[in-house]
Amino acid sequence: MRLFLVLTTLLLISGELLANDRERLQEARFTTSHELAQSNLVRKSQSVLTYLWIDVYAAAFYAPAEASARQAVAKPLTQRLELYYFREIDRQDVIKAAWVALERQHDAATLARLLPGIDALHATFRDINPGDRYALNFIAGRGLALELNGKTTFTSQDPELAKAYLGIWLAPNGLSDKLRTSLLAE
Repeated sequence: MRLFLVLTTLLLISGELLANDRERLQEARFTTSHELAQSNLVRKSQSVLTYLWIDVYAAAFYAPAEASARQAVAKPLTQRLELYYFREIDRQDVIKAAWVALERQHDAATLARLLPGIDALHATFRDINPGDRYALNFIAGRGLALELNGKTTFTSQDPELAKAYLGIWLAPNGLSDKLRTSLLAE
């Protein structure tokens, strides 16, 4: 009986935890296009990152209409990766997760070269609240910009930093191969 009460209580209070991807993507309200540096980007894909049965954030990838998502990443073309968060996350946990992916993806010499830029980027992070929206914008020939809730909080003209940081989501061995596959699907 006790187990039944616990399970019933969990189901009643955790409906949000069990939302399906379609509902989560509707909640994220990603636009179908985005104007970035006089380029009209179109949403190529969107997906939800789930960790241990909990929806953490929704992600959307934008690129020029004439290119596929994979082409935009490979060239690289102007692109935008937007994340809409469903949960509170401590900034240190975000930084830790980023380093786990970066260390899987890059050798020590590359990380040492990128360290000043990564540290500067991480210094702009704050604790995440439900409803927060981060975006990484790469503008070909100009570099990387990080937005938090529509306001630019960081910029860099280093193309290697841009490729590495976007690679946390868009390159092999990043945070989630499933999310990467969804975002780069044709």
